[in-house]
Amino acid sequence: MAHPSQLGFQDAASPIMEELLHFHDHALMAVFLISTLVLYIITVMMTTKLTNTNAMDAQEIEMVWTIMPAIILIVIALPSLRILYLMDEINDPHLTVKAIGHQWYWSYEYTNYDDLVFDSYMTPTQSLNPGEFRLLEVDNRMVVPMESPIRMLISAEDVLHSWAMPSMGIKTDAIPGRLNQTTFIASRPGIFYGQCSEICGANHSFMPIVVETTPLEHFQSWSSSMQE
Repeated sequence: MAHPSQLGFQDAASPIMEELLHFHDHALMAVFLISTLVLYIITVMMTTKLTNTNAMDAQEIEMVWTIMPAIILIVIALPSLRILYLMDEINDPHLTVKAIGHQWYWSYEYTNYDDLVFDSYMTPTQSLNPGEFRLLEVDNRMVVPMESPIRMLISAEDVLHSWAMPSMGIKTDAIPGRLNQTTFIASRPGIFYGQCSEICGANHSFMPIVVETTPLEHFQSWSSSMQE
C-alpha cells in the first residue's frame, strides 16, 4: 500500500498494473526528452545574439517540427492502445464477484456460489486491532484466489460510486441501474487496500475496499466457512 512521502505508484499486484507502470515510465521518458529539447532551444534563443535570416522561412525546419510530434504521438499511442485492449479482455474467468456500492459501504456477491453474500463496512477506529490501518480496514474483506482470472461486476444501489484498487490497476465506476465489468489476476498473495473514488455523499471517505488474495486451498477453506 501507499506510504507517507511516496512519489511513485504502489507496487504492482497484477499483470495489468505492471503494464501500466511500464507505460508510465515510457511516456514520462518522452516528456523528459521533449522538455529538455524545448528548454535547450529557449536557453539558446535567449543567450545568443546571433540570428540566421534563413531560419525565418525554412521548409526543412517546418517539416521537422511537424513530423516529429506526430511520430512521438504514435510512439505513445500504440502501447496505450495495447493496454486498453488488454484491460477489456476477459477470457474464461475462474470466479465472478459482484460488488455493489451503497451509502456508505460495499456488498459482495460471489455468483459462482449459491449463498456467499456479505456486506463490508469500515472498521471504526476504536475497534481496530494493533497493526490495522485507520479508515482503510473493513470487517469483511473480499477474498479471492491468487493467479486466477477474476471478473468483477460493479454496480450501485443509490448514487454514483467507484470501485478502485490502485495496486491492481482497477478503477471502475459503480452506476445505479448499470452493470460495469472489469477483470484482474492477482500475481501474489497479500492484502490490498482501495477506496471509493467517486464523491458519493457525506461519508464518501469512509467506505474503503480491502482485497485479500490467497492460495486456492485457503480460498476454498474460507468460502466453505463463510457458507456455514
